Parts: sequence; structure tokens; C-alpha cells
Amino acid sequence: MSAEHTAGATSLRSAGVMLAFALAFTMMMATTYRFTRPHIEAAREAEKMKLIDAVLPPGRYDNQLLDDVVELGPTPALGLRQGGRVYRARRGGADAALIVEATAPDGYGGRIELLVAVGADDRLAGVRATAHAETPGLGDYIDPRKDRNKKAPWIEQFRGRAAKPATVLALRKDGGELDYRVGATISARAVAGAVARALGWTLSHDTRLYAAPAGSRYQP
Repeated sequence: MSAEHTAGATSLRSAGVMLAFALAFTMMMATTYRFTRPHIEAAREAEKMKLIDAVLPPGRYDNQLLDDVVELGPTPALGLRQGGRVYRARRGGADAALIVEATAPDGYGGRIELLVAVGADDRLAGVRATAHAETPGLGDYIDPRKDRNKKAPWIEQFRGRAAKPATVLALRKDGGELDYRVGATISARAVAGAVARALGWTLSHDTRLYAAPAGSRYQP
């Protein structure tokens, strides 16, 4: 047997072994993903519900919020470049609130993702920052998990406010009614502006949003 033939056979065996390992690894990963995917999705849903319950207490609705959803395409008024969702809360079959995903594009650290709950009474039921990169210890007080004032988190002052007059949802520094922390107005102003826009947009579309089929893509 020539050296060339032996080397070729060895290379083929090595390639075969590597292919077998690759196939086995792929099958193992696919099996692992299949079994862990439900747990991952359940964890994501639980985290989403935790945030939703922070803006709208569970006692205000009795439907399955994660199943009563309307999909949004890119929506400039909400700061959504890739689209988002509106969760619809109902109680006893009656409309209770809309929980809208929105984004403040002008935070100090970049985009601030928000959940804005608007009650059927046309008032804000609650607001939460769900993702942001604001400066730790300075602008991150927009997130109640980071706010040092645990008794009265800054973001709670949105609860119960209406859309008018327009100054209701502006910082005191800008002639409005919202408090802010000295030295960190950019973050607060960005959130206030995004919430005001989200509230206005929601009130302009609420009737159609409540009536749209669950899971449908809303066309403004």
C-alpha cells in the first residue's frame, strides 16, 4: 500500500469521525433546545407579566393579556422603528386599559424602552422603563428598580395623569408639572416626552385598538 493511499484513507477516516461528531452535536443541541424552549418562553412571559402588572395591577383586568395582543408595525409616534405590541386589558368583557410598547429615542444613554398603560378613563394607569442605558446612580432613576427613593419612585408620578393640559406631562423645568432630579434632566425629559406622545397616540386609536382581532397587525 502506497504512502499516498494510506494518507488518503487516514484523511477520510478523520473526516468521517469529525462529521459524525458534528452530527451528534447538532442532534444534541436540537434536542436540548426542544426541551428547554418551553421553559425559556415561560420565563420570558413571566418577566413580561411582571412588568405589565407593574403598570396595571392584576385586579383591574381578568383576561389573558398575553393572548389579547395587537401587533404594531413601525410607528414613529411611539418611537418604534421595528414595531411593537399593544396588550389589551378587559374586565368582565369591558375594555379596561391598553398597555402600549413605546420608546424614547433621546435618552442620555440612548433609546429608553417603555410600557405605557392607558386606562379606559383616558388616564395613565402606569409607566415603566423596560430597557435603558442611562447613567447608573444619575439618570437611571427612571427605572424604579434603580431609583433610590423606594417609597416614592420618580416614575410613579405619571400614574393617574391625563393628556390635557399639555403641561401635565412636562418637567417643571420646562413649565410642566413633573418633578425631576437635579443634574439628570435629560433622562426624565426623554421619558416624559415619550409618555406624552404615547398617551396622545393611544387616545387617538383606542376604539380601533380595542376592536381589532387578537393577534392582528394594526394599521393606523
